[in-house]
Amino acid sequence: QVQLVESGGGLVQAGGSLRLSCAASGRTSGTYVMGWFRQAPGKEREFVAAISWNNIKYYAESVEGRFAISGDNAKYTVYLQMNSLKPEDTAVYSCAQDTTRLRMSTRTADYDYWGQGTQVTVSS
Repeated sequence: QVQLVESGGGLVQAGGSLRLSCAASGRTSGTYVMGWFRQAPGKEREFVAAISWNNIKYYAESVEGRFAISGDNAKYTVYLQMNSLKPEDTAVYSCAQDTTRLRMSTRTADYDYWGQGTQVTVSS
């Protein structure tokens, strides 16, 4: 089992920045894909960004150029730097890990483990 814990959410004004962290523990693997997803009230969970163990990155079009995903393999932690935040970025952000398929997937079903999520609220 792998446990994922997110942190770094909060309230920020439009145009501001936040950095989310996702720390993995338990039976961590040297090969993985870590993804960030978000879910706004009344909406389906959507893909935000993903990073592989060998530093391949992929972003949703809606965040490309504003968000940056990075990882620290030594700390088993993945980060999501969010800049130029907009009110429409308001959501619960969750990290997820794929240790079996190892695809840069945007589908929630392709991820094996999930964190509880952290709230990000962007005021206008």
